[in-house]
Amino acid sequence: MTEVKAKKFLGQHFLTDEGIARRIVDSLSAGSHSVLEIGPGMGVLTKYLIDRPETDFHVIEIDRESVAYLHDHYPTLHVIEGDFLKLDLGALFSGAFTVIGNFPYNISSQILFRVFESRSHVSEVVGMFQKEVAERVAAGPGSKTYGILSVLLSAFYDIEYLFTVPESVFNPPPKVKSAVIRLRRNGVERLACDEELFVRVVKAGFNQRRKTLRNALRQLGLPLEGVADEVLAKRAEQLAVEEFVNITNAIQSCQ
Repeated sequence: MTEVKAKKFLGQHFLTDEGIARRIVDSLSAGSHSVLEIGPGMGVLTKYLIDRPETDFHVIEIDRESVAYLHDHYPTLHVIEGDFLKLDLGALFSGAFTVIGNFPYNISSQILFRVFESRSHVSEVVGMFQKEVAERVAAGPGSKTYGILSVLLSAFYDIEYLFTVPESVFNPPPKVKSAVIRLRRNGVERLACDEELFVRVVKAGFNQRRKTLRNALRQLGLPLEGVADEVLAKRAEQLAVEEFVNITNAIQSCQ
């Protein structure tokens, strides 16, 4: 399997613009001393990350040809051959760490859900995504692109849409634009509600986003008597994190 075919199979495209690569790496916070790069491929970001002073730097790559390339060109680099989605993130670093990468389009949402699940370990994310995904993650209440990831991630991270990346800087060029976003852990350690139920409420609300919350939340099979009628008359895309917290507490109080 050729290099390009291998990466296309994984849903990834090669970034060929060194200026964009530097800009992505420069978007890391100055205090990002523990860094994990996902899917480094042939090292377009790696070459800049490996030279950062006082950085405990690991990469994880699933493609064997890319792993061999990284070992040959960066012999001191700690390369983990495996799947990020199955990695025990808590055992990787002794403390919090940053995730960075030109993420494969076909698993980028899964990567972000994994970050959410590991929010006690992941302090920052700098990543390139399909523009549509980046906009969805960075969207706020009232936007048509606001969704499950927008709510879950913004509950624990400050999210910034940094810049758009054109198709022409990739080989092979994708059919869509890309964008780089940054997530920085905010000061929220725990939400003021049952977090497991909160996630269920958010997912239920957006799984039927065209319906009112009254109809969308019925699939939970939980009592809604404690939730105000004016709230149940809204759609999920109209609500901020705090309102989902309040709904969660209202439901729990009736159980």
